[in-house]
Amino acid sequence: MKNKENTSEILLNKEALIFNIDFLKAEMGPKVLISYVVKGNAYGHGIETYVPMAEECGVQHISVFSADEAIRVKKCLKTNIPIMIMGYASHSQLEWAIENGIEFFVSELERLKKAIEISKNLHKKCLIHIELETGMNRTGINEATLKKEVFQLLENEKEHYILKGLCTHFAGAESIANFLRVQHQKNMFIRLKKVFEDKGFHSEYTHTCCSAAALRLKGMRFNMVRIGILQYGFWPSQEIKMEYLIKKKLSMFHLQRVLTWKSQLISIKKVKMGQFIGYGNAYQAPEDMEIGMVPVGYANGYSRILSNSGHVLINGSRSLVLGNVNMNSLIIDLRNVENATVGDEVILIGEDGKNEISVASFGELSNQLNYELLTRLPIDIPRLR
Repeated sequence: MKNKENTSEILLNKEALIFNIDFLKAEMGPKVLISYVVKGNAYGHGIETYVPMAEECGVQHISVFSADEAIRVKKCLKTNIPIMIMGYASHSQLEWAIENGIEFFVSELERLKKAIEISKNLHKKCLIHIELETGMNRTGINEATLKKEVFQLLENEKEHYILKGLCTHFAGAESIANFLRVQHQKNMFIRLKKVFEDKGFHSEYTHTCCSAAALRLKGMRFNMVRIGILQYGFWPSQEIKMEYLIKKKLSMFHLQRVLTWKSQLISIKKVKMGQFIGYGNAYQAPEDMEIGMVPVGYANGYSRILSNSGHVLINGSRSLVLGNVNMNSLIIDLRNVENATVGDEVILIGEDGKNEISVASFGELSNQLNYELLTRLPIDIPRLR
């Protein structure tokens, strides 16, 4: 660890990010704008550390979920990269967004009305992306509302907005189990897009694809995609990875993980055969053994479900988590670790020699998605480059 004062820290690898961005650009082609999604604290990577690094790597567009994330992103950018809010913004935040030229989704009639009202007051056009309801049944303007009120409002208020985008979101493109539902959404969006254009409205961008859809549904990329998990070096699902390898006739291809999570060994002790370790009787020493404590627990993002099953890396060796993961600590087996010493680096996610602890390995053991595990990493863990 670079800073021994922290119980753990997260390190970001710029070269890995460059590799992933180059991969995405090659896959999407020069005519498709990639909006890099940094919601959920940049998928756990830390907005304030990750975004400036992404800016240095040449990203041209950034998406967030909420206005508070947009504020954080804008504060740490050196250039005027477009920012798009895909979800929540209060009325006061909407005013901030319009004043600062932030793009945002319009997913309901009232949001459109409010945006136009604010634009009139500010004498500044709002930059809107109309989100269509195509079957996700979460957010989006349905066809009836579109035809009954939205078209008329858009026609009457043309001088108060810029139609930056027309979009939707697929309900689970990462799984073939959702094929029929996604196919219905594709057809619905294409039909509504034509209805939109037949009314004389043309958006600068059309976008429907997240990471999974961008790889799986090439015909739905249009001229913009919203890429989240792929940029960080993770596949949306194992299914998507296998499909990609088969399609490209590759036996192996790895994205590069940007994030490494490290802690340290803070104590070592010997335990006699038959003694229990930690709370309760979750683990009983099968022989005389040496154990170590790491100051990371479920309060620090290390799931309690990984009790007696998680692994860490120390001195090039893989070490098992023993007993229950505590709120702020876990115990590891040091029997196969050579020359363990207090202060030794402990890798929770990352590589050490030929061994690796991947986020996916956590998922397999804890039944959690990459997305969930990453975004649960507490915001107070220092993110370093």
